[in-house]
Amino acid sequence: MSKIAVIGTGYVGLVSGACLADFGNHVVCVDNNAEKIAALKTGVIPIYEPGLDLVVARNIAAGRLSFTMDLAAAVKANDVAFIAVGTPPSDDGSADLRYVEQVSREIARAMDFYKIIVDKSTVPVGTGRKVEGWIREELSARGVDLPFDVVSNPEFLREGSAVQDFTHPDRVVIGSESERAHTIMKDVYRSLYLNETPYIETNLETAEMIKYASNAFLAVKITFINEVANLCEKVGANVQDVAKAMGRDGRIGAKFLHPGPGYGGSCFPKDTQAMARTGRDHGEPLSIIEATIEANEKQKARMVEKIETGLGGTGSLSGKTIAILGLSFKPNTDDMRDSPAIAVCEGLVARGAKLRAWDPAAMKEAAWRLASIKDSLLFANDEYDALDGADALVLMTEWNQFRNLDLDRVKTLLKAPNFFDLRNVYKREELETEGFAYFAVGK
Repeated sequence: MSKIAVIGTGYVGLVSGACLADFGNHVVCVDNNAEKIAALKTGVIPIYEPGLDLVVARNIAAGRLSFTMDLAAAVKANDVAFIAVGTPPSDDGSADLRYVEQVSREIARAMDFYKIIVDKSTVPVGTGRKVEGWIREELSARGVDLPFDVVSNPEFLREGSAVQDFTHPDRVVIGSESERAHTIMKDVYRSLYLNETPYIETNLETAEMIKYASNAFLAVKITFINEVANLCEKVGANVQDVAKAMGRDGRIGAKFLHPGPGYGGSCFPKDTQAMARTGRDHGEPLSIIEATIEANEKQKARMVEKIETGLGGTGSLSGKTIAILGLSFKPNTDDMRDSPAIAVCEGLVARGAKLRAWDPAAMKEAAWRLASIKDSLLFANDEYDALDGADALVLMTEWNQFRNLDLDRVKTLLKAPNFFDLRNVYKREELETEGFAYFAVGK
């Protein structure tokens, strides 16, 4: 059993803290947001993540999980301190490390015996060394020489299945040059270690690179199949069949070969930008990553053009009402960070359309994410309310409840039977048999 402080109760921090407690560790989660901490103490979860509320409640009841605003006390009372604060992108695409630095320095001011400081936040290569430097500066200012180790332990959590991903990971990456730190971190993850979860033990820089390289590769894979889909439309091929055949090749694999309106979320856009910036800063520009970023933005714009073309061409969106089903960047989350829905909705409105939108989880976030087009946007009460009187349906996010729509009811509610399936959920033959004009991606 390890005694752990997790600093930051955002998505990564809260999932990590709750699941580490579920492994039998004693965990205190720290945040400077009083409202959030008060809510968490009563078991109220500030994010939408299936199953997380049960894990939090179970471990609060067992006495293994607690919440506090007192960072210094949490550091003093625990052996391992996870840094899980945000690293938002700066204007130049690099990761903003101000919160990581702030927490690192606060840890150094509070620590009074050997600590392991763990970078759980997604940070650029070289950040671990900076954390070491910030801590040494603060210890020197205090006139003390205390031992510590910095570890890079990147997360690989998918929103919507984060609890499963944390408790059943493909691998655990531990970056450190200290054998003592490696031994203690294995104890932190003892439950996984005993289940023979693969461990990657490496140095700080390699662990940091693993995280960025993994996310960047997945972004490349998504963008590749999107570009193949666009070509399929021109040559008369079916991208779903292409992707299925490609995925059967063990060297390629089927995951992330699903064409659509582009990637979004809290990781891929930010991490590709940061990795590209790192490459430029070190004189090794990553041309594939740079092209992926550009192609992904083009894919979002292409969806707007697809809808306009399908409804009659240039100028056809003016005065039209479009129903948008799904606003979060993927199902089973309320996260709209860099969601393709934002760009598509803004693009449609810019061309004169009015929108009626619905999402099962993201309506609260959508209210401010889409504030710039609020005069042309009506939030519906459910998916069928969104369709009422609309000139077209645009399926943006493949929530389960959108996968089996009552097509007779849909056609009755729509003013015109235009169905834009940007996630390729439905079959063309089925929709056209029902009398819809069907538009998909790559088929």
